[in-house]
Amino acid sequence: SYQLTGKPQLTVAAGDGSVTIVARNQNQINAHVTTTGWRIGPDVKIEEHQTGNTVEIDIRIPHGYFNFFPREHNLHVELDVPRSADLNIHTGDGAISCDAVSGNVALDSGDGSISAQGLSGSVRLHTGDGSIQASGIDGSLQTHTGNGRVTVAGRFDALDIDTGRGQVNATVLAGSKMSSDWRVGTGVGNVTVSLPPDFSAELDGSTGVGHVTVDFPVTVSGSFVGSSVRGRIGKGGAALRVHTGVGDVHIERSGS
Repeated sequence: SYQLTGKPQLTVAAGDGSVTIVARNQNQINAHVTTTGWRIGPDVKIEEHQTGNTVEIDIRIPHGYFNFFPREHNLHVELDVPRSADLNIHTGDGAISCDAVSGNVALDSGDGSISAQGLSGSVRLHTGDGSIQASGIDGSLQTHTGNGRVTVAGRFDALDIDTGRGQVNATVLAGSKMSSDWRVGTGVGNVTVSLPPDFSAELDGSTGVGHVTVDFPVTVSGSFVGSSVRGRIGKGGAALRVHTGVGDVHIERSGS
């Protein structure tokens, strides 16, 4: 447990373990590490450091582990944090889940899925290979996965979604503001972006192999062909770039 006097900055390197982050009405951080097949101390090394409201936890697991009587080996980290916190969480090979934290939140997995609910502020979600699911987001969101489906919903000030291979579904809620250009894209997979009825943007939708459909009236600038569309939605504004290399792009109106 780590006692706090203000908003914490928490950095965790979780080895190859899975991580669960739970926001609570408290002024401290609780970290609970559970292992199977390894012992904490002889096998799993934990280094921790606190300076004021800055907490760093580094968990290291054995590499090149060999046993003539193999057992299941895994590690799980559970973090109870205040509802307002800056988080920088990394795991090499494990899933990450996080709920209802407000702040600068960066969740990174080398090979694992990421799920987040109710985050607000500046949110970055990254995994080398795994799905990303984020709902109830309020603020800016940046996501990337090398291979996996991305499903997000929220009120966005900024939005940047990228996956090498996987379907993308983005639901933009009322009250979202495009203060800069947005990007939603995948290398292979269908992309669906749901927008509020009064949404405004300069739309740039395209696919290498597939079709683009738009449920909104569009003031076209240039050509409107089946594989691409450029034009104004509503009053226009910043650019909404939606792209897939192979697949269909669909820009739909909320409730349609």
